[in-house]
Amino acid sequence: MLSRTADNLFWLARYVERAEYLARILDAAYRLSSLPASYGGVTTEWESAVETAGCGPAFFAQHDEANERTVTEFLAFSPDNPSSIRNCFEMARSNARGVRTALTAEMWSTINDAWLQLKHYDPSRMSREEVARFLEWVKGVSLMFDGSAYRTMLRNDAYAFARLGLFLERADNTARILDVKYHVLLPPSESVGGSLDYFQWTAILRAVSALTAYHWVYKESLKPWLVADLLTLNVQMPRSLASCYENLSRNLDELAQVYGRQGPAQRLVRVTQSRLQNLRIDEVFQSGLHDFVTDFITDNNNLSAAIAEQYLI
Repeated sequence: MLSRTADNLFWLARYVERAEYLARILDAAYRLSSLPASYGGVTTEWESAVETAGCGPAFFAQHDEANERTVTEFLAFSPDNPSSIRNCFEMARSNARGVRTALTAEMWSTINDAWLQLKHYDPSRMSREEVARFLEWVKGVSLMFDGSAYRTMLRNDAYAFARLGLFLERADNTARILDVKYHVLLPPSESVGGSLDYFQWTAILRAVSALTAYHWVYKESLKPWLVADLLTLNVQMPRSLASCYENLSRNLDELAQVYGRQGPAQRLVRVTQSRLQNLRIDEVFQSGLHDFVTDFITDNNNLSAAIAEQYLI
């Protein structure tokens, strides 16, 4: 396979996953902003949405205040934000066009139809209810695209490169949402374990479709260290860091078999996967969750660079 084709497949999957993640972050912010004043008080859900998306400096260069209108416009529709949902779908469609013959008809139809339908949304005329429907639509597009890939693609190197993009992006997103919850979302005046903290954790778990999974696994009320355990070390949770790296390792091993050699990418993914397999959540908290997540994001970026150098350049 040409490296250009592999690169397009890799980034196509990343952009679709990123668009869904942004929709989930905005949905969580809307849920938190709708809490009664007796629960919410002074909250930072809109600032946290921007920080979680990794767009803080770019956002505040254009806006003085993070509120419902400015954050929704910037994260969902802004042409000036390279990571907005609008631009993610546009770049995904551009990458899909470049590898049209490597995609199944269902995959191309999903991303092309989404790009065309996106043009009909006018953010200046959308009510809160219409924004909520738009976010559900974005999540639905991602599910359709991912389902189409899973159910219709040959299990060859094209599929492996697409899955690498998806799981690298998902791991980065999960790590960022955990880090921001601990360091941005809860105002200093609120106590850990208080009512606001509880509803915020509920919103975060909803944002990653993990609330039901949490109660199935732990069978008790929400506790921060158990939420962190679910989203970092529990391999049964599809969005956990451990699950993402299990899938990354599997797909990189398959590429090594296809091309008859291994390289830095395979070695890096095994190091991180082994570390996640041997960690306990109390060890993570003893050393500091923020430091753990920061190191993980750095390792994840290094893996992405290694994959690019080994296969995509």
